[in-house]
Amino acid sequence: MSASTGGNLRQGRDQYRVAIRDMPEGLRPRERLLKVGAQFLSDVELLAIMLRTGSADASAIDLAAGLLGHFGGLRQLLDASVEELSVFKGVGPAKVAQIKAALELGRRIAMSTALEKPAIKSPENAAALVMEEMRHLDREHFWALLLNTKNQVLAKEVISIGTLNFSAIHPRELFKAAIKRSAAGVILVHNHPSGDPAPSRQDIEATARLVEAGNIIGIEVLDHLVVGDNKFISFKAQGLL
Repeated sequence: MSASTGGNLRQGRDQYRVAIRDMPEGLRPRERLLKVGAQFLSDVELLAIMLRTGSADASAIDLAAGLLGHFGGLRQLLDASVEELSVFKGVGPAKVAQIKAALELGRRIAMSTALEKPAIKSPENAAALVMEEMRHLDREHFWALLLNTKNQVLAKEVISIGTLNFSAIHPRELFKAAIKRSAAGVILVHNHPSGDPAPSRQDIEATARLVEAGNIIGIEVLDHLVVGDNKFISFKAQGLL
């Protein structure tokens, strides 16, 4: 291919790159958000609004689509490090800061919304309190929700932090925290970094030991949730407790 032919092809591609300001008003992400609401915009459009501007070679929509395609989605974008974002062409320090700040705000809103209703009436209520925090962890964490006699959450305690696929838990550590808070019951929670919440044999055996210890002490183990990637398993619902 000659240099002139390659230049013509690049020029042809550039003709299809339209800056957001040159789009019809009804197609511009910011105007669409104000007109129809944020819930009707795609991930690409919302990310383009966060970025505000494009680069010399791409519009904000091009950058947004490129980022989501490169990292695999919003979840992976949240997990991406500052260094990983910074090497993406067209994304400088200011855009990296905008992306990280906006995604962190979304994560905190999700967490605070869950905490507004601390009474546990179902496994779904309990999962809502921990899902946004636990689903992104890269090691197994063992937590406990400590409840009063009305099943209201007194505290959320980190009991232990393990490895990629194992978290040791001793009854002493769990019930020391429960006794300190005068808890009437506990809900056990741990995550599987693989994303698959199916309980292992070790999970089942450890839960049985903790239930037995709780019965002796007088603090009931009400459930055990295993959290995956936006999904969970309840021992109580599965008949394992």
